[in-house]
Formats: sequence, C-alpha cells, structure tokens
Amino acid sequence: MRLMLPAKYLSISLLAVGLIAGCATQPKQEPTGPSAAVTQALDAASAAMDNAKALDWIWRDTEDFYAAAEKAAKEGDDATAIKLANKAREQAEDAVNQYYLEKAKPMLTELRRYSLSGDQKQRMDTGATAITQGEGKRAYDILSALLAEVRSANIQYTVVRGDSLWGISSRPEIYNNPYQWPLIYKANSDKIHDADLIYPGQAFSIDRNPSAAEVDAAVNHAKTRGAWSIGEVEASDRDYLGGLRVR
Repeated sequence: MRLMLPAKYLSISLLAVGLIAGCATQPKQEPTGPSAAVTQALDAASAAMDNAKALDWIWRDTEDFYAAAEKAAKEGDDATAIKLANKAREQAEDAVNQYYLEKAKPMLTELRRYSLSGDQKQRMDTGATAITQGEGKRAYDILSALLAEVRSANIQYTVVRGDSLWGISSRPEIYNNPYQWPLIYKANSDKIHDADLIYPGQAFSIDRNPSAAEVDAAVNHAKTRGAWSIGEVEASDRDYLGGLRVR
C-alpha cells in the first residue's frame, strides 16, 4: 500500500529541495578592478606626469600612452596596462630631466665668467660633469645654488667717462680702497687689455668678497707695480695675472 502525502507537505518538500539546490550554486563574481601592480604603475605614471606638467614640459604622446594604459586596465589586460603606464612614466621623467638640463647649461656658461674660489670651481666642475652625464636635476641643484651664491658676492659695474680702475676700486660700494684695483683687473682680464686704459660702457664683474690672500696680492701689486704707460701691458701686470692670457 502506497503512502500518500498531503499536498501541503509535498510543496514544503519541493521548496526545501529548491533551497538546497540554491545553496549549492555559487554567486556571480563582480569585477575586482585593476590589480595592485597595475594601480601602482598608473599612480607612478600620473605622479611623473604631474611633475612634467607643473614645469610645462611634457611630451605630446605621454598622455596618449597613459590613456591607453587606463583603457587596457579596464579591459583586464594587466601586462599591456603596466607596459604603457611605464612608458608614460619614463617619458615624463625624461622630459623633467631635459627641462633641468636646459636650465643648467646657461648657468654653467655664466659661472665660467666669474672669478671663483677653489671650492666654487670644484662645485662648478661637479655641475658640469652632471650635465655631461645627463643628470639634469642634479646639475641644476648644484649650479643654481652656486650661481645664487656667486651673484650675491658679485656686482656689475659699468664704466663711465673719467673712470679708472683706481677710482672704481676706491668707491665705498666697491672696495673703498684704491689699492685693490688689481682685483678688478684680474677678474676682467678678458675685457681689459691695458690696466691703465678702460672705456665707457664696459661692464666689469666685481667680486665683493675676495679672500684675504687675494686682497694682499692685489694691494702688493698696486704698490710695487713700477712705471707704467698707457697703451702697453706692463711686464709686472703679466706676472700678477699669473699666466692668464693678455690680449
């Protein structure tokens, strides 16, 4: 004899089976987004691009590479996304480096016109080496600091009618001592043929902070120079310049 279940019990049994079957089914997985490696590559590229944009020195296709990297990341192509993001970062970093190289080069040119101390010359040479090696930011940091230091210690003086090195050196804002005129002569030997003959309009660089040894040598030369005549370069002046070329 077969046992018949009421309809309500049958419905409950079927519902239970359905629930059990439902528990065995895995829920649909939602997209998890870019991997940590992709996110890191995109962030690094974005930061490098921000630096280049701040200097108004970003290459035209750098942003295109970044946009393509973002697209690849959304499509789940991690390898392509990382490759393109790295390309954008490298280009932005190269652009920033080039910016600082272009800024450092004229600084080096200007520094070479000044009379520098031994330590200053060494720093200038270090900056020059950084330029040669393509280290733009390092070259800029070294040379910009040195140039600011040198500029603060040097002034420009433009010769007017009636001036002489003796008279310029005696001015209170220069050395307040006429016997220090050889300092001006030596610092501007590329512009001065004869120390006794200068011309209106010439611009001389004046080192406001010469070393004690430099001052002593200049004063000694001024006091022991001997006879002189306009239009000739005295032998004593040549000796004082210490081998510097005199035109």
